Amino acid sequence: MGAATLKLAEFEPNEAGGLRLKQWGIKSLGSEGFQDATRPAAVVRCLQELLAENNFTSRLVNVCAPGFHVFSKFVKLPPVDSSKVTQIIQYEAQQNVPFPLEEVVWDYQILGATPSGELEVLLVAIKQDVVEGIFKGAESAGLRLQLVDVGPAALCNAFRYNYGDLEGCTMLLDIGAKTSNLLFFEGENVYSRGINIGANAITVDFSKESKLGLEEAERLKVTEGFVGLTGAYEDPENPHQAAISKIARQVMTRLHIQVNQTIQFYRGQQGGSLPQRLFLSGGAAMMPYTAQFFTEKLNLPVDYFNPFRNLQIDPGLNVDELCKVGHSFGEVVGLSLRNLAHCPVELNLMPRSSRNRQQFNARKPYLAAAAASLILIIWAFGLFYAKTSGIKQQSLDRLTTEVEPRIAREGELNLAMQQLAMAKASADQFSAWLEERTYWTSLILELRQILMEVESQGKREFGTDTGMWVESFEPILPASAGESGPVIRPEQSRRRKGLPPRGPALPADLLAIMATSGPPSGASSAVASNAPAGPPPGVIAFINLRCRMVDLKGVSADANTKFAYMLEKALSSSPKFVAGAARFGQLEPAGDNLTFKLQVTLTLKNPLKL
Repeated sequence: MGAATLKLAEFEPNEAGGLRLKQWGIKSLGSEGFQDATRPAAVVRCLQELLAENNFTSRLVNVCAPGFHVFSKFVKLPPVDSSKVTQIIQYEAQQNVPFPLEEVVWDYQILGATPSGELEVLLVAIKQDVVEGIFKGAESAGLRLQLVDVGPAALCNAFRYNYGDLEGCTMLLDIGAKTSNLLFFEGENVYSRGINIGANAITVDFSKESKLGLEEAERLKVTEGFVGLTGAYEDPENPHQAAISKIARQVMTRLHIQVNQTIQFYRGQQGGSLPQRLFLSGGAAMMPYTAQFFTEKLNLPVDYFNPFRNLQIDPGLNVDELCKVGHSFGEVVGLSLRNLAHCPVELNLMPRSSRNRQQFNARKPYLAAAAASLILIIWAFGLFYAKTSGIKQQSLDRLTTEVEPRIAREGELNLAMQQLAMAKASADQFSAWLEERTYWTSLILELRQILMEVESQGKREFGTDTGMWVESFEPILPASAGESGPVIRPEQSRRRKGLPPRGPALPADLLAIMATSGPPSGASSAVASNAPAGPPPGVIAFINLRCRMVDLKGVSADANTKFAYMLEKALSSSPKFVAGAARFGQLEPAGDNLTFKLQVTLTLKNPLKL
């Protein structure tokens, strides 16, 4: 189901274990296919027309979702235990899919591993309402949907099946109406990228320039259009042809820029080789001189993709007509291969509700048989019960006599269970107190490990020795029950004794958070008088940490800020502190031109009960 056309083909296994093309059809969706409101009805209408015009016998169908509706991305996962792969991919999906996961149907395929052990994963997703619309459209045409695939996966399977013998790096460019797909094949590796440029851009630009309607502009593009080439070529006398050729070259030039950028990314980031050839597919590739344009731009041999290269064609089909559009049937062939054998990429974006509905419909005959069997069983059981009820009543009377004395002791048992529960609760409390004996030790060891890691990271980042040490580490004490007035922090106590303060007041961003969630009870008197109460009495939830760091202004103007940000990021990712709750004050020069000071207020993930 493309943006501009609907392509349908029927296959059957042949004697050699491959596939035979029995019937095919293609129909334009018109301008309705580009509008979200009118597209579903246009797809159903064209599907019904294709089924009526051609002798399709099967009602089992595989569908390739429209490329502009599908989100796909290649991600690399760090080497992990196989039991954690699904969990990490779930996290990657949440980070990369541009919609909430509960609103989409998504799937993934592990394509292999890099020499360093990283897993290469293809992640795809589609809005659930789009898939439901595809499912309902297929059902309304009397078809039974088996799976929903995506364009890059189907093209990959079709290419591997027909061109698996090619060596070196090969590109496949599928040019559609709204989007294009660029795939790289090298050995067992595959990489794909979607490009938001398609042939419909030619129609829209030509329509604006010529003041023609979109349908008339599309007709002229298909019948008279071609891609203009540079060099000693005269413009056509037909003004429509001249305009279309220039616009087509401009659109193809934008597409070529994206192809070039993708080649550079593939070679630089994916570790791929320089492509040795290019295959063109898709309906837009049928425009004359498209192959010559990319030959000229890429300086590579360019050919059209033949998805039927290793397939058998039924003798009754018109091969000449098929050849005109055959290279645009790559996704259709890839879908058919899913029923033949195990494919390199196997994805299925069928929503769970549709799968459940299909499974229920398939089980209806068995449910009817089960219901009839249940009725017979109930009748037989009733007959059996009538004969045995007397025996059961005698047994019941005997058991009642034996059970009554035991029921009398039930109260004693309940009392003993309550006493046991109270003893267990007391034991649990003592166990918790024993475990908290090492609370501060583990917290300080965690902080030490973080500082060491940040120092190492800073040395790698700035290329020089970095230093960091703790000047003070103070838990912010909570207010006592029934206490009124502000709670005095250690700093306030020092000021009242005439000693210099240990560090600056809490930073402004922390005060903003305290205004909504409650400040630490160790906040200054000015804050405590204007903010809601902090943690409950008897709970330490915040830590004041004052650090001294080596001044790195000699490296760069913003090196100190970057170094502090490394510390903030490390603290936020620690299991001991609440993520994102490490609040920093301003960088404060120490006065010796060698170091600077930084105060951090940390929120404990597991507050300590006193």
